[in-house]
Amino acid sequence: MEFLRFLEGIRTPVGDAFFSAVTHMGEETIFILVGLLFFWCIDKKKGYYILFVGFIGMVANQFLKLWFRVPRPWVKDPNFTIVESARAEATGYSFPSGHTQTSVGMYGSVARACKNIWVRIGCMLLCILVPLSRMYLGVHTPADVGVSIVIALVLIFGLYPIIGKVLEKPKYMRCFLGVLIIIAIAFLAFVLLYPFPADIDIHNYESGVKNAYKILGCIVGLWLSYEIDIHYTNFETKGIWWVQILKLVPGLLILLAIKSGLKEPLYALLNGSFIADGIRYFLITAVAGGVWPMTFKLWNKLDKKAKK
Repeated sequence: MEFLRFLEGIRTPVGDAFFSAVTHMGEETIFILVGLLFFWCIDKKKGYYILFVGFIGMVANQFLKLWFRVPRPWVKDPNFTIVESARAEATGYSFPSGHTQTSVGMYGSVARACKNIWVRIGCMLLCILVPLSRMYLGVHTPADVGVSIVIALVLIFGLYPIIGKVLEKPKYMRCFLGVLIIIAIAFLAFVLLYPFPADIDIHNYESGVKNAYKILGCIVGLWLSYEIDIHYTNFETKGIWWVQILKLVPGLLILLAIKSGLKEPLYALLNGSFIADGIRYFLITAVAGGVWPMTFKLWNKLDKKAKK
């Protein structure tokens, strides 16, 4: 808490605005954007790598949050103040940091997968700035941030050769996806069946249950997407710049519509059950990896015509 109090003492309106903007670079929507930019438009294998680092990191992060159940800094010390604009996104337990996990895993895997020096420098800066923003804003301690960085680095460097290997043959990929589904089911069973103490914060617990269903939905959706790709679409990622925009922008808008537009209808249909979150994220992943790429053949034809 000493370091957080130091940062609290040097806050300024400019610093608040800067780090409030920076911290958004570690949010889920940015992860979706970056992952799909690679998956659709740059390199499919690198896209899988970035997505797997994110999904596995999310499982580890959410498990540790519910296992240790560490309260947020302002709960530990009621006299400690945070930048209020950050409170809405600071859900769930404090340890380890979800934004740090997402940002370092995402930008670190991009830096590992890309050779462009400027891309690497930009990604490294974000790997530093986003974790720092979480502490500056007062929503995480150095321990929260540090553990997330370590987990992300292990996944970045540990998964890189593994993903390259499993993508060589469908049977390897299916085994890998099968292991991930088992892990996701085990995590869901943990959050539903583990005898948590009676005084557990219900908001934090529900956040963990929602995320468990989301993770399982994403991995099942990714497997379906993989099967559609190898059996039917087998889409190409390369294309002229305006064709890439036609692939990326409408696709992202469709996914954001599913993410936001189906939330309340699915909750209403399933009487508020968090299974709705699993279904919603399954649909997001299945549409992103399986359905929307079916349109890429049209874009590829436009690309070929433009090059004639």
